[in-house]
Amino acid sequence: MSEQAKQTMGPGLLLSVADGCATLTLNRPERHNSLSQEDMVALRDALLQLDKDQNLRVLVLTGAGEKSFCSGAFLDEVADRSFKGNPFEDLTDTLENFRLPTICMLNGSVYGGGGELSLCCDFRIGVEGMRMFVPPARLGIHYPEKGLMRMITRVGLSAAKRIILAVETFDAKAMLEMGFIDYLVPRDQLAHRTRQLAQDLTALAPLSVQTMKASLNELARGEADSAVIRARIAQCWGSQDHKEAVRAMAEKRKPVFQRK
Repeated sequence: MSEQAKQTMGPGLLLSVADGCATLTLNRPERHNSLSQEDMVALRDALLQLDKDQNLRVLVLTGAGEKSFCSGAFLDEVADRSFKGNPFEDLTDTLENFRLPTICMLNGSVYGGGGELSLCCDFRIGVEGMRMFVPPARLGIHYPEKGLMRMITRVGLSAAKRIILAVETFDAKAMLEMGFIDYLVPRDQLAHRTRQLAQDLTALAPLSVQTMKASLNELARGEADSAVIRARIAQCWGSQDHKEAVRAMAEKRKPVFQRK
Protein backbone atom coordinates (compact mmCIF):
# COMPACT_ATOMS: atom_id res chain seq x y z
CA MET A 1 0.00 0.00 0.00
CA SER A 2 1.31 3.39 -0.88
CA GLU A 3 1.61 6.05 1.80
CA GLN A 4 -0.66 9.06 2.03
CA ALA A 5 -0.68 11.95 4.47
CA LYS A 6 -2.75 11.45 7.59
CA GLN A 7 -5.63 13.77 8.28
CA THR A 8 -7.01 14.65 11.69
CA MET A 9 -10.51 13.31 12.34
CA GLY A 10 -10.70 14.48 15.94
CA PRO A 11 -8.41 15.49 18.82
CA GLY A 12 -7.21 11.92 19.28
CA LEU A 13 -7.77 10.32 15.87
CA LEU A 14 -5.92 10.24 12.55
CA LEU A 15 -7.01 8.82 9.19
CA SER A 16 -5.02 7.78 6.15
CA VAL A 17 -6.27 6.10 2.96
CA ALA A 18 -4.23 4.29 0.33
CA ASP A 19 -4.90 1.53 -2.22
CA GLY A 20 -8.36 0.69 -0.97
CA CYS A 21 -7.29 0.53 2.67
CA ALA A 22 -8.29 3.09 5.32
CA THR A 23 -6.20 3.28 8.50
CA LEU A 24 -7.57 4.88 11.66
CA THR A 25 -4.97 5.64 14.32
CA LEU A 26 -5.80 6.35 17.96
CA ASN A 27 -3.51 9.27 18.70
CA ARG A 28 -3.11 9.81 22.44
CA PRO A 29 0.09 7.83 23.13
CA GLU A 30 0.81 9.90 26.24
CA ARG A 31 -2.42 8.46 27.71
CA HIS A 32 -2.01 4.93 26.35
CA ASN A 33 -4.38 5.91 23.51
CA SER A 34 -7.33 6.02 25.87
CA LEU A 35 -10.57 7.45 24.52
CA SER A 36 -12.42 10.53 25.68
CA GLN A 37 -16.13 10.85 24.98
CA GLU A 38 -15.21 13.17 22.13
CA ASP A 39 -12.81 10.56 20.73
CA MET A 40 -15.49 7.88 20.82
CA VAL A 41 -17.90 10.06 18.88
CA ALA A 42 -15.20 11.08 16.39
CA LEU A 43 -14.17 7.47 15.79
CA ARG A 44 -17.77 6.34 15.33
CA ASP A 45 -18.45 9.22 12.93
CA ALA A 46 -15.31 8.35 10.97
CA LEU A 47 -16.46 4.73 10.67
CA LEU A 48 -19.89 5.80 9.45
CA GLN A 49 -18.26 8.08 6.87
CA LEU A 50 -15.85 5.39 5.66
CA ASP A 51 -18.63 2.82 5.47
CA LYS A 52 -20.13 4.79 2.58
CA ASP A 53 -16.93 4.82 0.52
CA GLN A 54 -17.34 2.19 -2.20
CA ASN A 55 -13.68 2.46 -3.18
CA LEU A 56 -12.49 1.03 0.13
CA ARG A 57 -11.95 -2.70 0.65
CA VAL A 58 -10.45 -2.98 4.14
CA LEU A 59 -10.05 -1.00 7.37
CA VAL A 60 -7.07 -1.04 9.75
CA LEU A 61 -7.40 0.20 13.33
CA THR A 62 -4.22 0.89 15.29
CA GLY A 63 -2.69 3.13 17.92
CA ALA A 64 0.15 5.65 17.98
CA GLY A 65 3.42 4.82 19.70
CA GLU A 66 4.77 1.46 20.80
CA LYS A 67 3.53 1.08 24.39
CA SER A 68 -0.22 0.65 24.07
CA PHE A 69 -2.92 0.07 21.48
CA CYS A 70 -5.67 1.40 23.74
CA SER A 71 -6.54 1.50 27.43
CA GLY A 72 -10.26 2.11 27.03
CA ALA A 73 -12.09 5.19 28.24
CA PHE A 74 -10.73 8.15 30.20
CA LEU A 75 -11.08 6.94 33.78
CA ASP A 76 -12.09 10.37 35.07
CA GLU A 77 -15.00 10.48 32.61
CA VAL A 78 -16.06 6.94 33.52
CA ALA A 79 -15.96 7.79 37.22
CA ASP A 80 -18.22 10.84 37.06
CA ARG A 81 -20.72 9.21 34.65
CA SER A 82 -21.44 12.65 33.19
CA PHE A 83 -21.99 11.38 29.65
CA LYS A 84 -25.41 10.73 28.14
CA GLY A 85 -26.21 7.31 26.73
CA ASN A 86 -23.30 4.98 26.09
CA PRO A 87 -20.90 6.40 23.48
CA PHE A 88 -18.50 3.47 23.86
CA GLU A 89 -21.23 0.93 23.11
CA ASP A 90 -22.33 3.01 20.11
CA LEU A 91 -18.72 2.90 18.91
CA THR A 92 -18.19 -0.84 19.41
CA ASP A 93 -21.50 -1.72 17.74
CA THR A 94 -20.57 0.44 14.75
CA LEU A 95 -17.12 -1.14 14.49
CA GLU A 96 -18.40 -4.70 14.80
CA ASN A 97 -21.05 -4.08 12.12
CA PHE A 98 -18.72 -2.16 9.79
CA ARG A 99 -19.30 -3.29 6.21
CA LEU A 100 -15.66 -3.94 5.34
CA PRO A 101 -13.29 -6.51 6.84
CA THR A 102 -11.36 -4.93 9.71
CA ILE A 103 -7.84 -5.54 11.00
CA CYS A 104 -6.70 -4.44 14.43
CA MET A 105 -2.97 -3.75 14.23
CA LEU A 106 -2.07 -4.00 17.91
CA ASN A 107 0.99 -1.79 18.18
CA GLY A 108 1.23 -2.38 21.94
CA SER A 109 -0.54 -3.61 25.04
CA VAL A 110 -4.30 -3.72 25.52
CA TYR A 111 -6.11 -2.59 28.65
CA GLY A 112 -9.74 -2.33 29.71
CA GLY A 113 -12.12 -1.26 26.96
CA GLY A 114 -9.26 -1.40 24.48
CA GLY A 115 -9.68 -5.16 24.59
CA GLU A 116 -13.31 -4.96 23.51
CA LEU A 117 -12.43 -2.46 20.79
CA SER A 118 -9.93 -4.91 19.34
CA LEU A 119 -12.38 -7.82 19.63
CA CYS A 120 -14.85 -5.90 17.45
CA CYS A 121 -12.39 -6.21 14.56
CA ASP A 122 -12.35 -9.27 12.32
CA PHE A 123 -8.62 -9.91 12.65
CA ARG A 124 -6.08 -8.98 15.34
CA ILE A 125 -2.33 -8.88 14.79
CA GLY A 126 -0.24 -8.54 17.94
CA VAL A 127 3.41 -7.82 18.68
CA GLU A 128 5.82 -9.74 20.85
CA GLY A 129 6.13 -8.21 24.31
CA MET A 130 2.56 -6.93 24.52
CA ARG A 131 0.19 -7.83 27.35
CA MET A 132 -3.50 -7.53 28.19
CA PHE A 133 -5.75 -7.17 31.21
CA VAL A 134 -9.32 -5.94 31.77
CA PRO A 135 -9.89 -4.47 35.26
CA PRO A 136 -13.64 -3.87 35.94
CA ALA A 137 -13.56 -6.12 39.03
CA ARG A 138 -10.75 -3.97 40.46
CA LEU A 139 -12.87 -0.86 39.94
CA GLY A 140 -16.06 -2.26 41.45
CA ILE A 141 -18.03 -2.06 38.20
CA HIS A 142 -19.92 -4.56 36.04
CA TYR A 143 -18.80 -4.98 32.43
CA PRO A 144 -21.55 -4.28 29.83
CA GLU A 145 -23.61 -7.19 28.46
CA LYS A 146 -22.53 -6.81 24.84
CA GLY A 147 -18.88 -6.64 25.87
CA LEU A 148 -19.25 -9.86 27.87
CA MET A 149 -20.90 -11.57 24.91
CA ARG A 150 -18.09 -10.46 22.59
CA MET A 151 -15.54 -11.86 25.02
CA ILE A 152 -17.35 -15.21 25.23
CA THR A 153 -17.85 -15.58 21.47
CA ARG A 154 -14.22 -14.69 20.70
CA VAL A 155 -12.25 -16.55 23.37
CA GLY A 156 -14.77 -18.85 25.11
CA LEU A 157 -16.40 -18.78 28.53
CA SER A 158 -13.48 -20.16 30.54
CA ALA A 159 -10.98 -17.67 29.11
CA ALA A 160 -13.52 -14.86 29.50
CA LYS A 161 -13.82 -15.66 33.21
CA ARG A 162 -10.05 -15.54 33.60
CA ILE A 163 -10.01 -12.15 31.88
CA ILE A 164 -13.06 -10.57 33.54
CA LEU A 165 -13.42 -12.26 36.95
CA ALA A 166 -9.83 -13.08 37.89
CA VAL A 167 -8.36 -9.99 36.15
CA GLU A 168 -5.38 -12.04 35.00
CA THR A 169 -2.62 -10.37 33.01
CA PHE A 170 -1.89 -12.24 29.79
CA ASP A 171 1.30 -12.03 27.75
CA ALA A 172 1.39 -12.15 23.97
CA LYS A 173 1.84 -15.92 23.77
CA ALA A 174 -1.16 -16.54 26.03
CA MET A 175 -3.24 -14.08 23.99
CA LEU A 176 -2.41 -16.04 20.85
CA GLU A 177 -3.17 -19.41 22.46
CA MET A 178 -6.61 -18.31 23.70
CA GLY A 179 -7.51 -16.74 20.36
CA PHE A 180 -7.54 -13.14 21.56
CA ILE A 181 -5.10 -12.38 18.75
CA ASP A 182 -4.92 -14.23 15.43
CA TYR A 183 -1.30 -13.55 14.53
CA LEU A 184 1.78 -12.70 16.61
CA VAL A 185 4.83 -11.08 15.02
CA PRO A 186 8.03 -9.27 16.05
CA ARG A 187 7.51 -5.52 16.23
CA ASP A 188 9.55 -4.84 13.11
CA GLN A 189 7.22 -7.16 11.15
CA LEU A 190 3.91 -5.68 12.36
CA ALA A 191 3.37 -3.18 9.55
CA HIS A 192 4.44 -5.69 6.90
CA ARG A 193 2.14 -8.44 8.21
CA THR A 194 -0.76 -6.00 8.37
CA ARG A 195 -0.15 -4.83 4.79
CA GLN A 196 0.06 -8.43 3.65
CA LEU A 197 -3.28 -9.34 5.22
CA ALA A 198 -4.90 -6.15 3.92
CA GLN A 199 -3.67 -6.90 0.40
CA ASP A 200 -4.94 -10.48 0.62
CA LEU A 201 -8.39 -9.23 1.65
CA THR A 202 -8.40 -6.52 -1.02
CA ALA A 203 -7.74 -9.13 -3.72
CA LEU A 204 -10.89 -11.11 -2.85
CA ALA A 205 -14.40 -10.58 -4.17
CA PRO A 206 -15.67 -7.70 -2.00
CA LEU A 207 -19.37 -8.54 -2.22
CA SER A 208 -18.64 -12.10 -1.11
CA VAL A 209 -16.37 -11.01 1.75
CA GLN A 210 -18.71 -8.31 3.02
CA THR A 211 -21.91 -10.37 2.92
CA MET A 212 -20.25 -13.39 4.53
CA LYS A 213 -18.82 -11.17 7.27
CA ALA A 214 -22.34 -9.95 8.07
CA SER A 215 -23.69 -13.52 8.08
CA LEU A 216 -20.90 -14.82 10.32
CA ASN A 217 -21.43 -12.04 12.87
CA GLU A 218 -25.20 -12.59 12.90
CA LEU A 219 -24.76 -16.34 13.37
CA ALA A 220 -22.29 -15.78 16.23
CA ARG A 221 -24.75 -13.45 17.99
CA GLY A 222 -27.70 -15.79 17.44
CA GLU A 223 -29.39 -13.13 15.30
CA ALA A 224 -29.20 -14.80 11.90
CA ASP A 225 -32.18 -14.73 9.54
CA SER A 226 -31.95 -17.72 7.19
CA ALA A 227 -33.95 -15.92 4.52
CA VAL A 228 -31.53 -12.99 4.57
CA ILE A 229 -28.54 -15.32 4.30
CA ARG A 230 -30.15 -17.21 1.41
CA ALA A 231 -30.72 -13.89 -0.35
CA ARG A 232 -27.04 -13.02 0.11
CA ILE A 233 -26.02 -16.39 -1.29
CA ALA A 234 -28.21 -15.85 -4.36
CA GLN A 235 -26.87 -12.32 -4.75
CA CYS A 236 -23.28 -13.55 -4.85
CA TRP A 237 -24.02 -16.44 -7.24
CA GLY A 238 -25.70 -13.98 -9.61
CA SER A 239 -23.09 -11.26 -9.26
CA GLN A 240 -20.75 -9.91 -11.92
CA ASP A 241 -17.90 -10.64 -9.51
CA HIS A 242 -18.71 -14.37 -9.62
CA LYS A 243 -18.80 -14.30 -13.42
CA GLU A 244 -15.49 -12.41 -13.44
CA ALA A 245 -13.92 -14.99 -11.10
CA VAL A 246 -14.96 -17.82 -13.44
CA ARG A 247 -13.61 -15.97 -16.50
CA ALA A 248 -10.36 -15.13 -14.76
CA MET A 249 -9.85 -18.75 -13.71
CA ALA A 250 -10.41 -19.94 -17.28
CA GLU A 251 -8.07 -17.27 -18.66
CA LYS A 252 -5.45 -17.94 -15.95
CA ARG A 253 -5.30 -14.34 -14.75
CA LYS A 254 -6.13 -12.39 -11.62
CA PRO A 255 -9.79 -11.33 -11.39
CA VAL A 256 -10.78 -7.68 -11.33
CA PHE A 257 -13.71 -7.39 -8.94
CA GLN A 258 -16.22 -4.52 -8.95
CA ARG A 259 -18.48 -5.39 -5.97
CA LYS A 260 -21.51 -6.02 -8.13
